[in-house]
Amino acid sequence: MDRESTGPGRREVRFGTAELMRDLDRPNGWLLSVAGVAQSYVDLDDPTYLDFDYVRRIGDIIDALPAGPLRALHIGGGACTLPRYVAATRPGSRQLVFDLDAELIDFVRAHLDLRSVPDTRVRIADGRAGVASRPGNSADLIVLDAFERAAMPSGLVTVEFTRDVARVLRPRGTYVVNVSDGPGLRFARHVVATVLSVFDSAILLADPGVFRGRRFGNLVLAAGDLPVADLTRHAASGAFPARVLADDGLRAFAGRAAPITDAAPMAAPTPPETAFT
Repeated sequence: MDRESTGPGRREVRFGTAELMRDLDRPNGWLLSVAGVAQSYVDLDDPTYLDFDYVRRIGDIIDALPAGPLRALHIGGGACTLPRYVAATRPGSRQLVFDLDAELIDFVRAHLDLRSVPDTRVRIADGRAGVASRPGNSADLIVLDAFERAAMPSGLVTVEFTRDVARVLRPRGTYVVNVSDGPGLRFARHVVATVLSVFDSAILLADPGVFRGRRFGNLVLAAGDLPVADLTRHAASGAFPARVLADDGLRAFAGRAAPITDAAPMAAPTPPETAFT
């Protein structure tokens, strides 16, 4: 998309400088970046428009869930692209967002009409503590899309945290994780091993170039009772086709990678350079 840095401009937030840039191709489209890294894209006129490829893949997973409103929990807020999408596509949904950056959320509230998103609350809290505060069997969907200075917080990818996510999910609930990794996908393999140690079934979607180790990028990992065949066909036929791994293929991808634990944490990788994705 073509961008210009006119509009609300910049603000210092917890993890760097936040900047809003207008999309010249869409009348009310905005790109939010923090410390030079693209964090969120929202179209205030059309919340169903998902600009980032990996966010579109998460949207496809949400679309594949049983019809009706959702009880959704989001770990990581940014501009709240996915809460806006759920509110628009699943009227009556009730959503809670945990984000650690109070200054960033204030910036989004002031300039991106966050208060207009129906039945959506944002709490300033660490994602792990936020999930721990929730009652069991209370969420249909939990989405983890949280970054601190371009890297996933290490405490949000452990077995202990993943077990707490499973506790909060309803029996047929879905857990979705945005994982970023580079060539070799070492971190992603350990995250997959972690999730598979808690959940019986999961799928992984990503651009084929990311799978082949050609570049740093995003992989979407989803655990739960999902229509794997339908999602695979949809991913293959999309404008930006994705490769899908499930079942034995996903376990083969994880290979001998050990689950990440609190006692043996693993630092998440950061992009080789700060750039828009």
